[in-house]
Amino acid sequence: MMPKLAQTQPRIPTDLAPAIGALCKVAADLSHLISRGALGGALGANVGENTDGDTQKALDVMADEAFFAALRGTGVRWYASEERDAVAGLDPDGALALAIDPLDGSSNIDVNVSIGTIFAIQPAQDDAEATFLRDGHALRAAGYFIYGPQTALVISFGAGVRRFVLDRESGGFEETPDIPSIPDTASEFAINASNYRHWSKPIRAYIDDCLAGADGPRGKNFNMRWVASLVAETHRIMSRGGIFLYPADQRAGYAQGRLRLVYECLPIAFLIEQAGGKATTGTRRILDCVPDHLHARTPFVFGTADKVDRVTSYHDLPEQEVSALFGNRGLFRA
Repeated sequence: MMPKLAQTQPRIPTDLAPAIGALCKVAADLSHLISRGALGGALGANVGENTDGDTQKALDVMADEAFFAALRGTGVRWYASEERDAVAGLDPDGALALAIDPLDGSSNIDVNVSIGTIFAIQPAQDDAEATFLRDGHALRAAGYFIYGPQTALVISFGAGVRRFVLDRESGGFEETPDIPSIPDTASEFAINASNYRHWSKPIRAYIDDCLAGADGPRGKNFNMRWVASLVAETHRIMSRGGIFLYPADQRAGYAQGRLRLVYECLPIAFLIEQAGGKATTGTRRILDCVPDHLHARTPFVFGTADKVDRVTSYHDLPEQEVSALFGNRGLFRA
């Protein structure tokens, strides 16, 4: 039985409704399974590697298979998943294409931290792979499910952001009356500071200025957050504002960042912009980026608009200026 999607705002576009309903059905099932923890089996067990060598958890594979099966007959012609090497076909006559990260943040399964599902929908082309090798302006919808104390769907159809919460009593997703919008002011940043020594000088200078607090050039104190779950980081920024940074760095395999453009960054950037924020590579708008292959990676910076703009401004400084800035303000000289 498909869970009810109770809407308080304009109806979901008719041609997208079957696919959204199927996604909600699987998300509700996953929410129940995840909530059982160890009683639901070894969901966090390693079961192999995906196409890029990332460890796959048992729940990664289960979620991928469940979404793929549920989307059959919903008008989705092409299905591209972070867990699959290539695009898979569903409905031959379908007009839609769906890209999905079936289980984001799966390294957190066993420690009971919020995880999620990220997806994006766009028109299907005859060439399966070429459908997904387009910039974010082709997207018709993007969203995520977050499996935490509440299971929620945050989604946009290109006219603002909408939020639905799973009602565990009725089994349906009920729309909340509030319209998510990223606050203009916030004092939080999210980054994995253990990689400080590998970052570029502009990123280190930006973080140094945040860490300097009220006595530094920013003139205010900041809090740092790092959950290692993109959905959880996004949900916090949607609620409280702030900035998330996953920059490129000097480690092998990280020169182009680590997050995937098709399955993670384009959908999240679409949502963030619809909520009044910005999303960039650090220097370039994410929605303008064209993936050169299905599993292309990119640096990712998003959140409150003025904070994202400040990161860009650090990259725009001439080398001699950012070197001097970093030399004067660096708190952790590498």
